[in-house]
Amino acid sequence: MGMTMTQKILAAHSNLPQVEAGDLIEAKLDKVLGNDVTTPPAIGVFEKMGAKDVYDKDKVIMVPDHFTPNKDIKSAELSKCMRCFARSHEITNYFELGEKGMGIEHVIIPDNGLIFPGDTIIGADSHTCTYGALGAFATGVGSTDLACAMAAGSTWFRVPEAIKVVLKGKPSKYVTGKDVILHLIGMIGVDGALYKSLEFCGEGVKELSMDQRLTICNMAIECGGKNGIFPVDEITLAYMAKTNPTRFENKEYAVFEPDEDAVYSEVIEIDLSKVPFTVALPHLPSNTKPATEVDKVIDQVVIGSCTNGREEDIKLAAELFEGKHVAKGIRCIVIPGSQRVYRKALDEGWLKIFDDAGCVISTPTCGPCLGGHMGILAEGEVCVSTTNRNFVGRMGHVKSEVILAGVPVAVASAIKGRVAVPTEL
Repeated sequence: MGMTMTQKILAAHSNLPQVEAGDLIEAKLDKVLGNDVTTPPAIGVFEKMGAKDVYDKDKVIMVPDHFTPNKDIKSAELSKCMRCFARSHEITNYFELGEKGMGIEHVIIPDNGLIFPGDTIIGADSHTCTYGALGAFATGVGSTDLACAMAAGSTWFRVPEAIKVVLKGKPSKYVTGKDVILHLIGMIGVDGALYKSLEFCGEGVKELSMDQRLTICNMAIECGGKNGIFPVDEITLAYMAKTNPTRFENKEYAVFEPDEDAVYSEVIEIDLSKVPFTVALPHLPSNTKPATEVDKVIDQVVIGSCTNGREEDIKLAAELFEGKHVAKGIRCIVIPGSQRVYRKALDEGWLKIFDDAGCVISTPTCGPCLGGHMGILAEGEVCVSTTNRNFVGRMGHVKSEVILAGVPVAVASAIKGRVAVPTEL
């Protein structure tokens, strides 16, 4: 019986010739990561279980990003806990203000060339599935699993079934990966891929940039997916050569392709040319509609997050904002996903465009996405956001509303003061 991409990666990391959906395995890990919310409790478990050191100081990654720059005393203590642990265990990949540069973990990690095809990664953050865009197996876990993995360098999995998502055609202008994944989630629901692998393939893959693939895999969890994964192609190879030329040149990676007779629980076809500008209305990512069918006045727009805070996203936002201005009474917050992206935006003049347009520009942070800081909503307020979740109270008051959208719809909405699409600009 043939194997999927995910199954092949898990088999290789378990030293098994074959795995099937439902098998329980123990797999070696190439990277283990945590943030300022999930790592402190993991450190507590790590110490309670008597672990003396991490399994590999180069393979444990820590990024304070959810409540940073520290918004209060509690968040400062969480970051201090991580910082002290990282220093005492000489963690190589600890990203904070200073030499390493700060930002959102799922923007920093791929851009620093820390993930390559064939890798297996777990992170105590549900959006760890982002890294499947690079042909790796990546999934989120809890803090206890993170603690054990930091010590042992391995963890257990139940091998997931897979859904084959065949992409065809080419997206219309300004239709992005965010529209594609919202469209898919709308088709199958928030539990449509529960504990399954979303394996993307088809001629349409080549029409998606690496940043768009990262966005799509980032939201695999929003339909219940264990992971999302893309095949490795020329776009992947070019990204690898740019982010980690040494590892790329030394060919320290493995490309896995699905067998022709791989077993899938379902096959879904998406014609990218027919995907509309898509939004997810409150209070589920699956409550989707074409943006052109939504007539809704808004109060705030957020452009950023681990879903849409990458260089391509910020560049596109600047392109659409140039020469235009945020509507009267609308708050628009732009958050580059890392210091590198921020500096690129500064050097290219994108920050000036945002400032001229009346936007507020934030230092890199997860901030408003989880209702942490830098954009909390009051009762009755409505926000169009490029983040990944719009649950009740996600960005503030339980009677506020979040509408998920891609960057072009978010920019158009900020300019128009209501849900809008870029063709209206």
